[in-house]
Amino acid sequence: MDMPALRRPLLVFAGLLTLTFCGWASAEPPSRVARLAYISGTVSFSPAGQPDWVQAVVNRPLTTGDRLWADANARAELQIGGATIRLGDSTSVTLLNLDDRIAQVELSQGTLKLRVRRMGPNQIFEVDTPNLAFTLRRPGEYRIDVSPGDDATAVMVQRGQAEAYGEGASYAVGPQRGYRFYGTGLSAYEALAARHDDDLDRWASERDRRDDNSVSARYVSPEVVGYEDLDANGTWRADPNYGNVWTPNRVSAGWTPYHDGHWAWIDPWGWTWVDDAPWGYAVSHYGRWANINGSWGWVPGPPREQAVYAPALVGFVGGKNLQVAVSVGGAIAAVGWFPLAPREVYRPAYPVSRGYFDHINRSNTVIAPTTITNVYNNINTTNITNVVYANQRVSGAVVAVPAQAFVQSQPVAKVAMPVSKEVAVSAPAAHIAALVPVQQSVHGGALNAGAKPPAREHAIVAHTAPPAPPVPFIVQQKQLAAKPGAPIDEAQRTQLKPAAPAVSAPKVSVVTTPLAPTAPPPATPPAGKSPDGRKAAAAKVDAMKPDSAKAETVKNEAARVEATKTEAAKADAMKADAAKAAAARNESSRVEASKAEAAKADAMRADTVKAATAPNEASRAEASKAEAAKADAMKADAAKAAAARNEASRVEASKAEAAKADAVKADAARAAAARNEASRADAARAEAAKADAMKADAARAEAAKAEAARAASAPPVARPPAPKPAPDAKTEQEKKKAEDEGQKR
Repeated sequence: MDMPALRRPLLVFAGLLTLTFCGWASAEPPSRVARLAYISGTVSFSPAGQPDWVQAVVNRPLTTGDRLWADANARAELQIGGATIRLGDSTSVTLLNLDDRIAQVELSQGTLKLRVRRMGPNQIFEVDTPNLAFTLRRPGEYRIDVSPGDDATAVMVQRGQAEAYGEGASYAVGPQRGYRFYGTGLSAYEALAARHDDDLDRWASERDRRDDNSVSARYVSPEVVGYEDLDANGTWRADPNYGNVWTPNRVSAGWTPYHDGHWAWIDPWGWTWVDDAPWGYAVSHYGRWANINGSWGWVPGPPREQAVYAPALVGFVGGKNLQVAVSVGGAIAAVGWFPLAPREVYRPAYPVSRGYFDHINRSNTVIAPTTITNVYNNINTTNITNVVYANQRVSGAVVAVPAQAFVQSQPVAKVAMPVSKEVAVSAPAAHIAALVPVQQSVHGGALNAGAKPPAREHAIVAHTAPPAPPVPFIVQQKQLAAKPGAPIDEAQRTQLKPAAPAVSAPKVSVVTTPLAPTAPPPATPPAGKSPDGRKAAAAKVDAMKPDSAKAETVKNEAARVEATKTEAAKADAMKADAAKAAAARNESSRVEASKAEAAKADAMRADTVKAATAPNEASRAEASKAEAAKADAMKADAAKAAAARNEASRVEASKAEAAKADAVKADAARAAAARNEASRADAARAEAAKADAMKADAARAEAAKAEAARAASAPPVARPPAPKPAPDAKTEQEKKKAEDEGQKR
């Protein structure tokens, strides 16, 4: 950054800022620009003459040389006067030329949906593609689709009238007609049937309905861009002093015009305001702001005047008084501005003619002609401090930021510095912010883009020759530093020649025709019937045919040679370049024609060979496909068989495991039954042994009783005691076993 330049005095009055406005009528900026009005998804922007891409922002003014890219699933809308351009996804657009007469757009790829509501008697709207130039002749609705991979451009006229220009042919396209052209000669094409609306068409229709029902259209000039956004964001009312006034309805307390946004450097206007609010475009570049009973209202220019675009309708302030309040150190470090009020003259920072000066003021406010004349006549006067600006005296109307923040395009709302009413009123006013822009100023402080279009490969077909590529900013820096804040006039800019262009200009093939086409394409095109056939035929025609413009030139030159019998050598050289066009002129031409016919015959034979080879190749391809399919089927069958075998093995294994498990269960059951049976037998034997023992005991007891009875009745005889019976060992074991079994049970 050029820090010394930032520390220069903000206001360089009189001689330092003297510009000779007369005599620059041909170099003054156009009265219209394009507005980036809507963004959805990833949309990237590249300023004129710059190689890099940044993130696009709504309300950025666009002009000649600017480029846009709408990435996948993205959309964007451009507004140019009475026309609206809507971009579909994966669409690349360049503004080749934009002024009061022409809007020339390059569509490298993607889809454009256009709606033109108004066209002046001499205005031109042209869309240039890799295949053709499409010129709109009437207001209406149009759609253009470019498919670089197919080398094709489809055009559709839903309403209106258009013309398609190619190399060697041109056609008129009427309403409800559409064609897809292959190549650049317009010899291969197909008619497009009525198509169903897609998402882009439906979105465009919704936006069109909003525009058609706009209430604000009653109060503003039709050339005021962005008035449709005022409807949902404010209210119109009649004021006894200013007429129709629009007041925003959703702003923060203490809000001031030109507060929410940033400054950017845009050629050829210089410092340009970019407002953050979706409704902020129209109220920043047209009309005036008035403070009415403590509230801000926007006053449009006369509705019947053709509105003229202005980069920012403000006055700037600075000087020592402002420095005391908002700067640090001894150098001026801040710049301030305020909105111009109704009936106050706007002085452009760029050189303009007397007519432009008058028009830009009359179209944006109601102002006395004598007031405009007096300001213009004293534009080079050193004494400009006697102008009293109404809004400069309104508390809070002057917005100030550090000079460095201004130059770097930082958001004003985040870096704004308070300025008291006393300091704002005492600071001298000027029509220019005397600060030198830097590269970041051109980008508007935007971040680097996350996507950009693919590299350009196709040349562009144009009906109108576009201007030379814009001069890169880096080449202008030295001249811009010499006059801080003042843009370079067009005469100086055209003299600047960069060592190497920052952006490679597209190759443009300009096609011309003496009269505008009146007939549509023939119902039956001379090319093949299928789209692929038409594409191949177009490529062959483009490769073999001589350039139509060159052929016509050769014919005319040959006629002049025959009439004057001079410049024979030049005519022969040109005949060699276009042998077909001069075939009937003389013997040497016939030889060249024969060569051309021979070459054509060779080409046709080659085509025949190719055509004969194609079926064989196709047969081989089909056979290969069949063999491959057969192999695939065999592989699939083998895989199925293997799978079946594996499944059968798994089933058999499962059955064997189940049988084994059943056998184990049966063995276990039998063993358990045997154990139970043995237990029952043992128990039964124990019970029987017990019963036998009890019977024996009972018998012995009875015997003992009987013996005792006999002994009692008989005389006592001394007898030896009877011996006790020996215990039965088997009986004892059985008793013990029976007791053990009983305990177990």
